[in-house]
Amino acid sequence: MNVNELAANASELFVLPEAVTRIKECMDDHSASIDDIADIIAHDPGLTAQLLKVANSALYRFPNKVETISKALQVIGTRAAYDLALAYGVSHAFNDISAKVIDLDKYWEQSVSCGLLSKYLAEQKGQRESERYFVSGLLHNVGELVMVASHPEQARRCAAYNKQVTPSELQRAILGFTYAELSARLLMHWQIPQSIYRPVGRLHDVADSEQDTDTDILKLAYVLALDNVNADIYPSYHNLKEAYHESLNFSREDLEDALDITNLQCVSVISLFNPNSFMLY
Repeated sequence: MNVNELAANASELFVLPEAVTRIKECMDDHSASIDDIADIIAHDPGLTAQLLKVANSALYRFPNKVETISKALQVIGTRAAYDLALAYGVSHAFNDISAKVIDLDKYWEQSVSCGLLSKYLAEQKGQRESERYFVSGLLHNVGELVMVASHPEQARRCAAYNKQVTPSELQRAILGFTYAELSARLLMHWQIPQSIYRPVGRLHDVADSEQDTDTDILKLAYVLALDNVNADIYPSYHNLKEAYHESLNFSREDLEDALDITNLQCVSVISLFNPNSFMLY
């Protein structure tokens, strides 16, 4: 099974909404203005509703209600708006995935939890553009959805991880690659910024002498989310290695705070990205 071919085929089968592509083109055009981006968003009712929901959600906790796209762009910024539009677009692209192969609600809970933890940890480290960390975390496992659609039996086997074997170990044994690797290749085919897909592609690297802060944050967020969402399988911090948080100068108390805060956010934020909530559009 070739991960590059799977990603190439998936990039044609699962297509991002046109508005997301146009926003990216607009941002790459230095002559474009914030009004140009607002116009693109305004012509996509689903994306408009999504960004307004996100701007008024627990992700930001603004004191005043954000009621227009122009205001949303002013308060969260155009880059953040693109990152969040991208998150919506990828989620929307997979809204027809069957729930018969894997537990999709649990899939999205873990993805959103990983995204929220990534964003929170990045903010604690003073990293800029924290929305991109949220997007990397949210999309780190879209490769699983690709496999559910293209090779459901293998995806079902990969979902049978347990206390003795981690999801990534099982994926490598069955597929020869991890879902994160497939996710990164798909994001590359979609021409999504490297700052988002690079940490995803390196998420499960064991021996990596070039680890950077982005990858370290995503790796820590991933194991925290994995244990947190799969409490029926893993005890607290079962998959956490001390190096994961010590390399970022986080204590166990810091991790407890991160989980407490993001668990509260997850309840409301998950409905913004689980495709089941898009049926209105």
